Parts: sequence; structure tokens; C-alpha cells
Amino acid sequence: MDTSVINERYSKLAEDSCCLSCGGAINFSDPKPGEVCVDLGCGRGNDVIRMAQIVGDKGLVYGLDISDGMIQKAQKNAAKLEVTNVSFIKSELESIKLPSGIADLIISNCTINHASDKTAVWNEIYRVLKKGGRFVISDIYSLEDVPDEYKNDPVAVSECWAGSVKKDVYLKIIADSGFSQVDILEESKPYVKGKIEISSFTIYGKKAACCSCKG
Repeated sequence: MDTSVINERYSKLAEDSCCLSCGGAINFSDPKPGEVCVDLGCGRGNDVIRMAQIVGDKGLVYGLDISDGMIQKAQKNAAKLEVTNVSFIKSELESIKLPSGIADLIISNCTINHASDKTAVWNEIYRVLKKGGRFVISDIYSLEDVPDEYKNDPVAVSECWAGSVKKDVYLKIIADSGFSQVDILEESKPYVKGKIEISSFTIYGKKAACCSCKG
């Protein structure tokens, strides 16, 4: 999918005061001193900065976003607060610009639904996590199949509903990427967004500490 629409929309929102995410993954993430953390779809960098302050000088936090405006705003926010153990990178989620096995923790808020190839995204999350590493992801799922006319519309996808998939599909993608167990930490009641009903949830999973066929 052409990501230029998402880039344009969120670059405009970079200086806005509106809330951008559907969940609070950061509230369940529990970063620890010295850890390497990653925020997928970091927006203005607020969660990146919070995690950086917790992991301390021996830790590092990467913030990834597809929006030029958000990356620039995040960099300014970190500089203003003199937070230096951060790195903001423009990257698509389907091909994360980080080495394999680097992260202790990956978080994300309402971002993966924008990706056209969610299987690739979850394979990348698995790849980037260390063995024993964990993820806390807040996202949305649909209660019905999104009509083709909307799921292929980049504007509707950028509005955080048309890129959603049904819950069973979402969880199967995660399982197929190599995560053997996913826990649902919180889940909303269904609500109307765009032309469908969706729910938001926050999920937790961990990459096995021992060797597996996924590496």
C-alpha cells in the first residue's frame, strides 16, 4: 500500500494536541534499567522518552515511525528534555531497520492495523526481539470483514479502521510468526468506526528463551 497518505496525515498531526493512539501499551510494558526497547509507530516520541528515562544511560530506546513530521517532532521533544539514550528512525513496519535479536521489549499503539502485510510485521517483531524478549501491543481488530472498497483505500486505512482484521485472524498471524502464547491484557467493548464495528485490545507475548524453528 502507498504509505504517502499515512505519512501526510500524521505529519500534519505532529503539531496537533489530539490523542493519536487507541491503547496504553506503555502502562503494561514495565521496561527495566539497561534494557533495549522499541516503540513501533512512536509518533511524537512521548512513550520513547518515558521508557528512556526508566532504562537509564545503560539502556537505549528506538522510536520508529513512517511519518517524517512525527520523527522530527519526536527528535525535538527528546532534545528539549535532554534525553540522549534514544534514536528515532523512519521505517516501515514490514521491514524494520534494526538488527535481529536486539530488543528486550517492543511496544506499539494502534499502528500495526495500518500495515498492509501484517504477517511481515509480526515476523519482524519476532526477528528483532531477543530470545526471552517480550512485546506489549495495543491495536484494533474488526468484528466483521472490512469491505474491499475500504481496506484498499489508503485514506480509510490511515483513519485507523479499514486496515483492521478479525480477532481470530490477528491472533493466528501472531502464532504463525513464532509466539506460542498471547495474553489479552485489556479489551474494549465493540464500537463503530468508519463503516464497521471494531474493538481495541492490548496483548502481551514473549519470545521463547530456548532455540526454536523460528530462531
